[in-house]
Amino acid sequence: MAFLIGTIVALGCMLGGFAAMGGHLAVIFQPWEFVIILGVSLGTFIIANSLAVIKDTGAAIRDAVLSREPAQRDYLDVLGVLYTLMREMRGKARSEVEQHIDTPAESAIFKNFPKVLADAELTTFICDYCRLIIIGNARAHEIEALMDEELETVMHDKLKPYHALTAVADGLPAIGIVAAVLGVVKAMGALDQSPEILGGLIGAALIGTFAGIFVSYGIVAPLAHKVKVNRAVRGRLYVIVKQTLLAFMNGAMPQIALEHGRKTIAAHDRPSIDMVENETVSGGSRAAQREAA
Repeated sequence: MAFLIGTIVALGCMLGGFAAMGGHLAVIFQPWEFVIILGVSLGTFIIANSLAVIKDTGAAIRDAVLSREPAQRDYLDVLGVLYTLMREMRGKARSEVEQHIDTPAESAIFKNFPKVLADAELTTFICDYCRLIIIGNARAHEIEALMDEELETVMHDKLKPYHALTAVADGLPAIGIVAAVLGVVKAMGALDQSPEILGGLIGAALIGTFAGIFVSYGIVAPLAHKVKVNRAVRGRLYVIVKQTLLAFMNGAMPQIALEHGRKTIAAHDRPSIDMVENETVSGGSRAAQREAA
């Protein structure tokens, strides 16, 4: 919603200011200039990126425009899953814990937190490292190094839409110049026309330069930054898992290990200690009850 409001404000101020200076808004409406600019930008975007990145960019734009970022409820769910799993690893046999991490879709623990289960990548991340913990051969510093490597890979993949959009934003001003040059070429073919007609053709050509710069710095670049921020916030979920499980491996009680994860959450979204305790204990109890049933 914030992105849409900002775009409306930017367009409104730009068009309103132009009209207030005595400009004619009809001059800005040059559909074929926009077809050239946006079409070439889309084509180069498709050339430069794989199909997977193109699809992920669409999802990233949707999430950015709709401001779909993890909320406090999402953090509590992740902490709830981790608390229940750590309690299981601490008090039950390896074979019993493996049932949850081998088939999370059938696990009563993960079913109790459907938002976490719906995120396949995050669920796999949690299960993989819980599996390494119950094997018992890996040391904490080795697991930490492995987590760091995977987190770097995860964030590299998640930021591919940001880099793709940034490349488009960087190229748009030059593509706008291309559209303007084509408009000037068209105007040169009408030198025998009246000054009014020739002036209109030159003005239409200059709209290409304006459109390329405005779409780049006024729309695509801010959208790319919004995507980057959104994906970075989502990456914090993985950091919560990392810090919590590492603390548990180093001997912390499950509730203390959760505090290591809770502290990595941004202050404005961070739940209180009491809230985490209430949510995780009740969540763990519900999971245990469903498992027993």
